[in-house]
Amino acid sequence: MTVQLNHTIVAAHDRKASAQFLADMLGLEVSPEFGPFIPVEIPNGVTLDYMETSGEIKPQHYAFLVSEDDFDVIFARIQDAGLTYWADPYHHRTGEINHNDGGRGTYFDDPNGHNLEILTRPYGSGS
Repeated sequence: MTVQLNHTIVAAHDRKASAQFLADMLGLEVSPEFGPFIPVEIPNGVTLDYMETSGEIKPQHYAFLVSEDDFDVIFARIQDAGLTYWADPYHHRTGEINHNDGGRGTYFDDPNGHNLEILTRPYGSGS
Protein backbone atom coordinates (compact mmCIF):
# COMPACT_ATOMS: atom_id res chain seq x y z
CA MET A 1 0.00 0.00 0.00
CA THR A 2 1.22 3.50 -0.82
CA VAL A 3 0.00 6.36 1.33
CA GLN A 4 1.16 9.95 0.91
CA LEU A 5 -0.03 13.17 2.47
CA ASN A 6 -1.41 15.28 -0.39
CA HIS A 7 -2.66 18.43 1.32
CA THR A 8 -3.93 19.86 4.56
CA ILE A 9 -6.13 22.87 5.28
CA VAL A 10 -4.64 25.71 7.32
CA ALA A 11 -7.09 28.08 9.02
CA ALA A 12 -6.28 31.77 8.61
CA HIS A 13 -7.88 35.14 9.30
CA ASP A 14 -6.41 36.43 6.01
CA ARG A 15 -5.69 33.49 3.72
CA LYS A 16 -3.79 35.52 1.11
CA ALA A 17 -1.49 37.22 3.62
CA SER A 18 -0.93 33.96 5.50
CA ALA A 19 -0.08 31.99 2.36
CA GLN A 20 2.27 34.75 1.24
CA PHE A 21 3.95 34.80 4.66
CA LEU A 22 4.77 31.08 4.45
CA ALA A 23 5.89 31.35 0.84
CA ASP A 24 8.13 34.32 1.63
CA MET A 25 9.72 32.65 4.65
CA LEU A 26 10.42 29.35 2.88
CA GLY A 27 11.24 30.77 -0.54
CA LEU A 28 8.23 29.20 -2.22
CA GLU A 29 5.45 30.41 -4.53
CA VAL A 30 1.79 30.92 -3.74
CA SER A 31 -0.33 28.86 -6.16
CA PRO A 32 -3.46 30.17 -7.87
CA GLU A 33 -6.62 30.31 -5.78
CA PHE A 34 -8.60 27.06 -5.87
CA GLY A 35 -12.16 27.47 -4.59
CA PRO A 36 -11.96 28.78 -1.01
CA PHE A 37 -8.27 27.87 -0.76
CA ILE A 38 -4.95 29.61 -1.41
CA PRO A 39 -2.40 26.78 -1.75
CA VAL A 40 1.32 26.83 -1.10
CA GLU A 41 2.99 23.76 -2.58
CA ILE A 42 5.94 22.31 -0.72
CA PRO A 43 8.64 20.77 -2.97
CA ASN A 44 7.62 17.21 -1.99
CA GLY A 45 4.18 17.80 -3.57
CA VAL A 46 2.18 18.42 -0.39
CA THR A 47 0.12 21.61 -0.37
CA LEU A 48 -0.88 23.73 2.58
CA ASP A 49 -4.29 25.09 1.57
CA TYR A 50 -5.07 28.32 3.39
CA MET A 51 -8.78 28.83 4.09
CA GLU A 52 -10.16 31.96 5.65
CA THR A 53 -12.15 31.84 8.86
CA SER A 54 -13.61 34.57 11.02
CA GLY A 55 -13.68 32.35 14.08
CA GLU A 56 -11.05 31.46 16.63
CA ILE A 57 -8.04 29.63 15.23
CA LYS A 58 -6.57 26.74 17.17
CA PRO A 59 -2.82 26.92 16.47
CA GLN A 60 -1.31 23.92 14.71
CA HIS A 61 2.30 22.83 14.23
CA TYR A 62 3.92 22.56 10.79
CA ALA A 63 7.52 21.29 10.54
CA PHE A 64 9.65 21.64 7.42
CA LEU A 65 12.75 19.54 6.85
CA VAL A 66 15.30 21.72 5.03
CA SER A 67 18.93 21.45 3.95
CA GLU A 68 21.70 23.14 5.93
CA ASP A 69 22.02 25.81 3.23
CA ASP A 70 18.26 26.41 3.14
CA PHE A 71 18.24 26.68 6.93
CA ASP A 72 20.73 29.56 6.70
CA VAL A 73 18.61 31.39 4.11
CA ILE A 74 15.29 30.85 5.91
CA PHE A 75 16.76 31.70 9.30
CA ALA A 76 18.12 34.96 7.86
CA ARG A 77 14.60 35.78 6.59
CA ILE A 78 13.19 35.12 10.07
CA GLN A 79 15.75 37.46 11.61
CA ASP A 80 15.37 40.11 8.88
CA ALA A 81 11.60 40.12 9.46
CA GLY A 82 12.19 40.74 13.18
CA LEU A 83 10.29 37.60 14.14
CA THR A 84 10.68 36.02 17.54
CA TYR A 85 12.05 32.49 17.33
CA TRP A 86 12.63 29.72 19.82
CA ALA A 87 14.76 26.60 20.17
CA ASP A 88 11.85 24.60 21.56
CA PRO A 89 8.16 24.03 20.76
CA TYR A 90 7.09 25.40 24.15
CA HIS A 91 8.62 28.80 23.38
CA HIS A 92 10.83 28.79 26.48
CA ARG A 93 14.24 29.28 24.80
CA THR A 94 13.72 32.61 23.03
CA GLY A 95 16.27 33.81 20.50
CA GLU A 96 17.98 30.41 20.22
CA ILE A 97 18.17 27.55 17.76
CA ASN A 98 18.51 23.90 18.75
CA HIS A 99 21.02 21.27 17.63
CA ASN A 100 18.81 18.21 17.97
CA ASP A 101 20.11 15.04 16.31
CA GLY A 102 23.28 16.86 15.25
CA GLY A 103 21.38 19.32 13.06
CA ARG A 104 19.76 22.69 13.59
CA GLY A 105 16.19 23.73 14.20
CA THR A 106 14.05 26.63 15.27
CA TYR A 107 10.40 27.54 15.76
CA PHE A 108 8.53 30.71 14.81
CA ASP A 109 4.88 31.73 14.61
CA ASP A 110 2.89 32.69 11.56
CA PRO A 111 0.38 35.58 11.64
CA ASN A 112 -2.37 33.25 12.94
CA GLY A 113 -0.31 31.77 15.77
CA HIS A 114 0.51 28.51 13.96
CA ASN A 115 3.83 27.14 15.20
CA LEU A 116 6.21 26.73 12.25
CA GLU A 117 9.44 24.76 12.55
CA ILE A 118 12.45 24.40 10.30
CA LEU A 119 14.88 21.56 11.01
CA THR A 120 17.85 20.06 9.20
CA ARG A 121 17.69 16.54 10.63
CA PRO A 122 14.59 14.40 11.24
CA TYR A 123 13.95 13.58 14.88
CA GLY A 124 15.72 10.40 15.97
CA SER A 125 18.19 10.50 13.05
CA GLY A 126 21.35 11.37 15.01
CA SER A 127 22.95 11.80 18.38
